[in-house]
Amino acid sequence: MSVHGKDEEDRVESVASTCQSLKSDQSKESPLAFSTGPELLNTESRKSPELQITSQTRTGQLADSLQEVLHSHKLNLRRRCEFAIEGTADAAPRAHLRRIYTELYITEGLCEGVNIQHEVWQLESISKMESLHDTPITCCDIFKALPGQRRLIRVVLTNGIAGIGKTFSVQKFALDWAEGLENQDVSLVIVLSFRELNLIKEKQYTLLRLLHDFDPTLRPVTAEKLALCKVLLIFDGLDESRLLLDFQNSEVVSDVTQTSSVDMLLINLIQGNLLPSALLWITSRPAAAGQIPLSYVDRVTEVRGFTDTQKEEYFRKRFDDESVSSRIISHIKATRSLYIMCHIPVFCWITSTVLEHMLTTGQKEFPRTLTEMYSHFLLVQTKRKAQKYDKGHELQQEQMQTDREVLLKLGRLAFEHLEKGNIMFYQEDLERCGLDVNKALVFSGLCTEVFKRERVLFQKTIYCFVHLSIQEFLAAVYMVQCYLNKNTEVLATFLGEEWSTNGGDPGLDNILGRVVDKSLNSKNGHLDLFVRFLHGLLLESNHRILGGLLGWTVSSPKSIQRAINNLKKMDAYDISPDRSINVFHCLMEMNDRSVHQEIQEYLQSENRLQKKLSKTHCSALAYMLQMSEKVLDVLDLKKYNASGDGRRRLLPAVRNCRTARLSYCGLSESHCEVLSSALMSNPSHLQELDLSENDYLMDSGVKLLSLGLESPHCRLEILRLKNCSLSESCCDALASALKSPSSHLRELDLSNNNYLKDSGVKLLSTGLESPHCRLETLRLSCCRLSESCCTHLASAIKSNPSHMRELDLSKNKVKDLGVNVLCAALGSHQCKLKTLRLNRCGLTENCCTSLASFIKSDSSSLRELELSNNDLQDSGVKLLCEGLESPHCRLEALRLRACWLSESCCASLASPLMSSSSSLRELDLSENNLWDSGVKLLSAGLESTICKLDTLRLICCQVTEEGCAFLATALKQNPSYLRELDLSKNNLQESGVKLLSDMLNSSDYRLETLRSEAGLTESLQI
Repeated sequence: MSVHGKDEEDRVESVASTCQSLKSDQSKESPLAFSTGPELLNTESRKSPELQITSQTRTGQLADSLQEVLHSHKLNLRRRCEFAIEGTADAAPRAHLRRIYTELYITEGLCEGVNIQHEVWQLESISKMESLHDTPITCCDIFKALPGQRRLIRVVLTNGIAGIGKTFSVQKFALDWAEGLENQDVSLVIVLSFRELNLIKEKQYTLLRLLHDFDPTLRPVTAEKLALCKVLLIFDGLDESRLLLDFQNSEVVSDVTQTSSVDMLLINLIQGNLLPSALLWITSRPAAAGQIPLSYVDRVTEVRGFTDTQKEEYFRKRFDDESVSSRIISHIKATRSLYIMCHIPVFCWITSTVLEHMLTTGQKEFPRTLTEMYSHFLLVQTKRKAQKYDKGHELQQEQMQTDREVLLKLGRLAFEHLEKGNIMFYQEDLERCGLDVNKALVFSGLCTEVFKRERVLFQKTIYCFVHLSIQEFLAAVYMVQCYLNKNTEVLATFLGEEWSTNGGDPGLDNILGRVVDKSLNSKNGHLDLFVRFLHGLLLESNHRILGGLLGWTVSSPKSIQRAINNLKKMDAYDISPDRSINVFHCLMEMNDRSVHQEIQEYLQSENRLQKKLSKTHCSALAYMLQMSEKVLDVLDLKKYNASGDGRRRLLPAVRNCRTARLSYCGLSESHCEVLSSALMSNPSHLQELDLSENDYLMDSGVKLLSLGLESPHCRLEILRLKNCSLSESCCDALASALKSPSSHLRELDLSNNNYLKDSGVKLLSTGLESPHCRLETLRLSCCRLSESCCTHLASAIKSNPSHMRELDLSKNKVKDLGVNVLCAALGSHQCKLKTLRLNRCGLTENCCTSLASFIKSDSSSLRELELSNNDLQDSGVKLLCEGLESPHCRLEALRLRACWLSESCCASLASPLMSSSSSLRELDLSENNLWDSGVKLLSAGLESTICKLDTLRLICCQVTEEGCAFLATALKQNPSYLRELDLSKNNLQESGVKLLSDMLNSSDYRLETLRSEAGLTESLQI
């Protein structure tokens, strides 16, 4: 996000200082503020005092002539904004905005990427958003820097889902300004909607003419007068724009009288080429916000609608009777789906409209599902308008018939445009559906309540539904009507030609199954709410609500039950886990709560593994865990008794857990969208994520995951991606995440990804060397690396040495050269590496000098060194021991398993064990031919009272009873340290084991664990 630089601030402050007296005089005479931008004082006037006085005089004269125009503009804007429009402009009576306005919750911050999910999904996330760490901003302060911020805010981009209150915020801002209450440093506020700009997108305009045409009160304003004004331009509804905003291939427009296309004017306004002193405020739904590069934006805000407290405030303002508002609030709180939807102000209006009518007519049962609420809403609107026609039954019937016809035509419009994603309509769209704009829209009371029309530029008219959810509901109504009237042509077009078998009635359950399949396969879930409504409308109670209006008969109970059973048995393979939750919502809309009850019983059960969960059970459980107020400590999919696809449907629950264990779950790229969303959530609880052993995850999945890792909300500390078929391609994305200033990642496991290779490590290292990287543990075991990878890692460690604590390069051919390069970097004074694993790395004695030099360095922090399965031989161990004997050596664990050692190495190892400075606590010499003679040499170190070794592993070392005797003697000499002794796979004989096992039960020794060969004695533990 760009912030204007200090030079720009100094320039503006200098000009303002030069004209301070002029501004002071103007402020005494008028509440209107004027700009004193650089365009008013040219270079010559700055040099000459006489010219400067002349310029100031002319500026004063222009300001005087502007006052009357701007005063008229304020009055006009006040008239436009002072009444609230809830629903439609035609709805009566209109309430004053101030009487019903409830402050919305607006926060500063960037919305996470381009969100293409259905906005009801986003609403469920918004309902759980944590406000403690957010930065709330009131509508009137949208251009003001927050405490501690030093920056000019010129361009603001405000995001928010449909109906959440963006336009309401704009209206409130404009009204506060027009009434002289807020932002009086601004002299001119102009509100432009993209839906109006669409109508002239093909035409050429100057900015000045554009402003004149949009607001005729400004026609006396010339370019010279406009330069005097501090202008705020508000562009509302970027998501409705049909302009092509190509910032890469734009021409420069810098004069308000220069002619260009409308999109070029807007681009140059945003870039600051045109009217650079003007403030810009742009509102948009999230999916469209990405059209504007953030480099041109000084502040991003998000309108989140109503908080829980603001919901209550809204209903208390709507209803003067405290008992009525309290009852409504109690009902809404008790119904989860309704309570979530009430984050949207428009839905609060729908709810209050319905419940107010039900209370006044004495109805006791309030709606509990979305379908019930919207069905009652349609019915309420028709009844309200029908009251105007109370002169006779015949007139009422005529009005009902008109409403029915218009409703179904609106339903057809909604249905045909829903799949296309169209939310704005023009006259030709209505006429195509048989809607006569000069008759039906005027005479149908129903239409004026759910369908909004606006006369905009040049008296052209555009139309839209009051809210997207109403469009989805009417589309469902239309489809039910098509089914009841056997309109197979419409159904076949929507479902595909193969939907019907044998050309007959395919049955309601078959149609619903096809619709659900279609919605589940939708990328962004744009049919989800439509499908919910479709199922809910088949319920007998909802059928009866609209039956009188539409002439419906109640569906067969058997067909409804079949539809419910089909939902419960939905077997679509590997659909998005988020999408599958909609099946559970459909059941709830049909008032089938059996799955919900079964899951509640399951959660209360102590023997959960005995209960086999169906896929629908898993979707319901995922939703309930996700929406729970309690954050789950661990989500382990393997602990749920379900099929693989069923377990994958539990994934949405990761949004509400701290640790997610998802190994061996058959996850793929599509599942990473859910995981990435969880990392972006606010709040994001996930701290540990194990995705190991998912072969189909691959690079594309990790790239999606990395988008979440870069989120400022992400709190993930541990990420395991062991054996996920990854290659170098994913490393660039991971490096980007490590570079993120907000990164919390401490542990990254990329082991067993054979195609990562050196080129992948090279890419990854660009992230490791970033000062923002905080990674402490990196595991790259078995990734087909060579010595070249050590060069890249060494470079990264030198650049950012202070964080790495554990590095695992096991099972790679890094060889001696790689280790030598690495040791040179690890010797840095800032390096804090504690664990280095080099198991099976093709090493020989030639690397041991470098390792010894590293571990004896006074700056070394190494505590654990794994060198097993390398060809070090006795000569290599002898070199290592030179480092072990150093007083600076802090090594606590040394593993030399299968390193081709003989008894000769034991004398070298005994020496550091007898050193008073030795820190060695664990020594593994397993799978080396040490024989009893080697054990005897080693025991010389063990029996020293200075020796602090507490773990010794001598598995498969050719030890016999004689070796046990040497060890027993050593323990008797130094009984206070050794706790674990592993002699498995040796020929000890029972007598040898007895020599040592007697020490297990004696308080004189600290030995707690003795392991020997199977058949003689088991592992003994105290």
